[in-house]
Amino acid sequence: MKHAVILAHPKPTSFCAAIARTCVEHLRATDHEVILRDLYALDFDPRLKAEEMPTAYGATPAADVAAERAGLAGVKSLIFVYPFWFNAPPAILKGYVDRVLSMGFGYASISGRMESLLDGVALTSFSTSGAPEHWVNNTGALQALMTVFDRHLCGVCGFNLLGHEHFGDIVPDMTEEWGQDLLERVRGKLNDLFELAYA
Repeated sequence: MKHAVILAHPKPTSFCAAIARTCVEHLRATDHEVILRDLYALDFDPRLKAEEMPTAYGATPAADVAAERAGLAGVKSLIFVYPFWFNAPPAILKGYVDRVLSMGFGYASISGRMESLLDGVALTSFSTSGAPEHWVNNTGALQALMTVFDRHLCGVCGFNLLGHEHFGDIVPDMTEEWGQDLLERVRGKLNDLFELAYA
């Protein structure tokens, strides 16, 4: 199974980056094919250009978007890794969705109807925040985000939502033991989702 891990965090030493590396290493160790798209390292431009916007004649992707779509060919699983910023994904990830997963790749307009083009591709997210995990869950922040982001993407592009694992209390002085425990949770989640479900 081919996976694309999409990392949206500006610091290579961040816990999000550690999660992304864990995903790549663990999936490869279990004979899965994985590509990593570190959006900040790639200097991905999240700004949708006027000439990229859909018209009555379709949409024409910019060269960087066309190259990104080519790199995603054959991917059966997208794994987003990102921090909560004001209870939303970073702008660079939203821009990636706006530009790469847009018309002509994620969906199409066929005879006046919107049709998904990525049916059955798995979507999994790992997110982090400095806020306590119970706060993110109890206030409805995670469910609100999943409604407008995860579930909406699935509805438009045809993704199969496998799960969204959120880690709270990610702060600069967190202990190494706490971090390792969380990364073990990441491995366990991957085992549950892919080794068993896709064996």
